[in-house]
Amino acid sequence: MPGAATPGAVVAVPARVWYARDVHEVAVNLLGAYLTARSDEGQVTVRLTEVEAYGGADDPGSHAFRGRSARNAVMFAEPGRLYVYRHLGLHHCVNVVAEPTGRPAAVLLRAGEVVEGVAVARRRREAVGVVDSERQLARGPARLAVCLGLDLRANGADLTEAGGSLVLHRPELAVRPAHASGPRVGVSGAGGDGAAHPWRYWLTNESTVSAYRPAYRSPASADIP
Repeated sequence: MPGAATPGAVVAVPARVWYARDVHEVAVNLLGAYLTARSDEGQVTVRLTEVEAYGGADDPGSHAFRGRSARNAVMFAEPGRLYVYRHLGLHHCVNVVAEPTGRPAAVLLRAGEVVEGVAVARRRREAVGVVDSERQLARGPARLAVCLGLDLRANGADLTEAGGSLVLHRPELAVRPAHASGPRVGVSGAGGDGAAHPWRYWLTNESTVSAYRPAYRSPASADIP
C-alpha cells in the first residue's frame, strides 16, 4: 500500500474482537488507520485523521439514543461493520460499529488523507462539487464517503475480511500518533455539550482535519434550552 504505513510498522487487519471494545478506545485507535475501498473504478485508501465517538442510550447525540430503528439497526449488530446513513437527505456518512453486539455504539469517520487512488478520488469528488486542493479531498465526512465511493449500499459491510471490497488496516506502532479531543461537530442539544461530550478526536498537526462548527440554532429557538 503506497505511503500507507510508517517504515518498520506491521500493518494488520483487526479482528472483530478489536472493535468489541469501549467506543472511545476504538475511536482513538482508528486515528492513523487506513480504510481501503476496492471497486471496478480502482482502489482508494484513506488514512483516517479525524473521528467522532457515539454511544447508545446514554448518548443524546447518538442515533441509538431512543432505541433501535430500521435506520440504526446495524449499530446493534456485531462490531467491525459499517453503519452508513444519509444526512439531511443529501450526504452519506460512514461509521464503524464498536462495542459488543447489542450495545449500540459507532465511530463516525470525519476526515482523512487520500494516500492511494488519488485520481479516482478526485474524479468522484469533482463529479459532485469543487475540489480546490488535495487536502480537501476527504476533509469532512461527506467528502470522505464520496472519495471511497460509499453510499447506503455499504451499510452493514464487514471490515474484518482482508480480501473484501472494504478493509481497514491499522499499523502497529510502538508510539501512537499524538491526538487531541473536543466537542463533536454540528451536534445539537445535550449531545453537543463539549464539556460533557468531548468525543471528537483528531490527529494533531494534520491539514486534513475539518474545521469545528457548532450546531446551528435558529433565532427563534435561541431561548429554548
